[in-house]
Amino acid sequence: MRSSATSDITREMPKKIELRDPVSAATTGRMTRTAQRDNTGERALRSALHRRGLRFRLHHRVLVESRRTADIAFPASKIAVFIDGCFWHGCPEHGTWPKNNRQWWRAKIEGNVARDRDTDRRLIDAGWTVMRVWTHEAVETAARRIETVVRRSLRQRAKTRR
Repeated sequence: MRSSATSDITREMPKKIELRDPVSAATTGRMTRTAQRDNTGERALRSALHRRGLRFRLHHRVLVESRRTADIAFPASKIAVFIDGCFWHGCPEHGTWPKNNRQWWRAKIEGNVARDRDTDRRLIDAGWTVMRVWTHEAVETAARRIETVVRRSLRQRAKTRR
């Protein structure tokens, strides 16, 4: 038998609000099959960097106080690379806004963009260089850009050690 205090609390608790699934079953299935990490584009970029002689950490937690991870990190140089999908991260060139459940998706994508900017700010404040690569960017172009920044950082680090 429940006490009257427990009964009062139970009666005052709000009912759980059921939210409608924001996407159709077909869309859910398609998104579930899309790899969030270690996808084809990410593996191609990592291979290109490795061929250039660069060694790095994968899915590396770069901020101690956060669960956020860089897709590719060069801890010694304090360079964090994020590979951003056009849809999920609101690419100004290729990002699209779904027509179904427009408000939900807008809030989701704008939240991702805000989190990206917050991560950038935190990393920069901690002395990291942040590089963002859009998935539409050519792999060799992105690899060349990353290599330039990493090698410059390594040269500067070597000079300060002398």
